[in-house]
Amino acid sequence: MAIHLLRLSDFTRDELFAYIDRAIVLKQESAASIRHTQLAGKTIALIFEKASTRTRVSFEAATYGLGGQVIFLSAKETQLARSEPLKDTALVMSRYVDGLVVRTFGQEVVSELARYATIPVINALTDLFHPCQVLSDVMTVIEKKGQLKNLKVVWVGDGNNMANSWVQAAARLDFELVLACPQGYEPRADILQEAQQEAGARITVVHDPVEAVQGADVINTDVWASMGQESEQQKRLHVFRGFQVDAELLRNAKPDCIVLHCLPAHREEEISEDVLEGPQCVAIDQAENKLHIHKAILEKHIA
Repeated sequence: MAIHLLRLSDFTRDELFAYIDRAIVLKQESAASIRHTQLAGKTIALIFEKASTRTRVSFEAATYGLGGQVIFLSAKETQLARSEPLKDTALVMSRYVDGLVVRTFGQEVVSELARYATIPVINALTDLFHPCQVLSDVMTVIEKKGQLKNLKVVWVGDGNNMANSWVQAAARLDFELVLACPQGYEPRADILQEAQQEAGARITVVHDPVEAVQGADVINTDVWASMGQESEQQKRLHVFRGFQVDAELLRNAKPDCIVLHCLPAHREEEISEDVLEGPQCVAIDQAENKLHIHKAILEKHIA
């Protein structure tokens, strides 16, 4: 039976750590020029209705790095753009390839594909969740800090798909999560409530970024207007004023606090140029780790 990766809350604490632990080993083995062939003879289809640079390249490179083959399909190259039933897409693609990596708008798309596919479906981003990205982010935190336990992670900005997945990660893993969002831009209420029932006081939401980052070990941010929200850009520039991760805000965190950004970044909007380019920002390491987490995910679900 196919095991899908649609959201982090579908997995236990040990299962989530298993992805990260395996990714660290695969990264070390790649650095030692050890050849991986776990996906030899396997073909992965990437169906991307949303554009991507890092997610596409890292999934393709991960597949090739494990000895597999990739077929990339953009929205205009699939029948999804012509309203073919997702059931038909799932059933037919299950006959052609060994796994589907899907980057789309609605979470219902990956859920429907997973309902009918007999092969694994991996969520490479929806408007609701971005589970693979957050796994690579958590991997980066562990590499830089040595552990997660007792760390204070702060999310500054929009309660978007990244924030939702961080909320689910915090419910399963051993760290404190504080989310600083403008009023009306918090993570989705049902996702937050479910996670808080599990994690208790370890997950909180505030509306003051300065309050949030006091004593922070990790500060994380993302663009204020995600793909599909371009019409809200000007409004959001006004609403999110004061939520920029800049040197002044960073001074309220611990001296060895690291800064995450999943990229692409809008410099001088959600993050200042000097912080993004500064020694505390680990965005490039974070981006590299997408490759290794994706290898671990593909190995687990496809090999």
